Amino acid sequence: MSASARRRRRPLRLLAISALALTAGLPAVTVARAATPAPALTAPNPSASSAFNDGATTYRPDAAAAGWLARQLVDGDHFESVFDGTAYPDQGLTIDAVLAFAAAGSADQAAARATDWLARPDILSGYLGDGTTEAYAGATAKLLLAAEVRGTAPSAFGGVDLPARLRSLLTPSGRFSDRSQWGDYSNAFGQSLALIALQRTPGGAPASAVDFLAAAQCADGGFPVAFGQATCTADTDATALAAQALAATGRSAKAKAGLDWLTAHQNADGGFAAAGATVSNANSTGLATAALLPGGRYISGLKGWSSLVKLQQGCSADPAVRGAVAYDATGFNPANAARATAQAVLGLSGQGLAGLSAHGARPSAPTLACPAPAARP
Repeated sequence: MSASARRRRRPLRLLAISALALTAGLPAVTVARAATPAPALTAPNPSASSAFNDGATTYRPDAAAAGWLARQLVDGDHFESVFDGTAYPDQGLTIDAVLAFAAAGSADQAAARATDWLARPDILSGYLGDGTTEAYAGATAKLLLAAEVRGTAPSAFGGVDLPARLRSLLTPSGRFSDRSQWGDYSNAFGQSLALIALQRTPGGAPASAVDFLAAAQCADGGFPVAFGQATCTADTDATALAAQALAATGRSAKAKAGLDWLTAHQNADGGFAAAGATVSNANSTGLATAALLPGGRYISGLKGWSSLVKLQQGCSADPAVRGAVAYDATGFNPANAARATAQAVLGLSGQGLAGLSAHGARPSAPTLACPAPAARP
């Protein structure tokens, strides 16, 4: 094994040791309102959920979280969000789940079904645009990464050449921008995902696009969500993704500064807060931890990992929610638990996006291993 390979595996060994120490003390579920409400998710199809109840159990926090997430899929293959009483397909959250399953190395059967759903022409065009009058940079980058992680042909995903579509959205400035009658909503999330995804293709990430993201770094080392603002205000999620993208494309100094910013903005509880907030949340903590551990920041990374474990619903919780990760310390809220759990899995697994792969993932969607209830005398 090469030295670089040993370095990549080291965070996982550390996590395995910590998992044995901490899984016995996972917190009980509480019922409370999350600090940041999210659109309600539709209830999963019971028959589809039962397809992923195969009796497999696990002590690993990441695998338990992925197993719970798989059982929340609507009809066993996608997520939906509800606005004003109407359910809409949520391709973005479905992709988050696909990435989470790969990171945990489990729920591969669910991941395959979700990938097939994403490749349906109606689902694909609704997310990416038609490719001519409407084409969305961030969505295309995210789906390209998912296709690569799944090992499917990205140049023929649902009949769309994803790398070519994404490269067609590169502007002369180096920014990947939307082509849309509704305006350009591209941002640092999409730019970072585009670099990570294209770096995995034979042509690599365009140098101009790498330069554009590197130039967007704030003076304090963090990265903003929106480009071109009068005041550069760093954001945890944007910095976590940008640090991974710049590390993957050879900009180690810029990536290091981003990791420095993350460690300097870690809360006392080990978690990370969204921009403008002070309370740690699982989404930001998951993304930050997934940047810190592969980046060699093991102390900060393990603090982030531990804070995620404390938000995970353990053996004293209702069996239906065991393994899920609450958005924050106010308690479990089904309205935002799926998204929180999907992003938390990246941190719980210690996996970055640049080298993420579903190869070798187990098909099962395990439940959290818990001791049998004591028999009554």
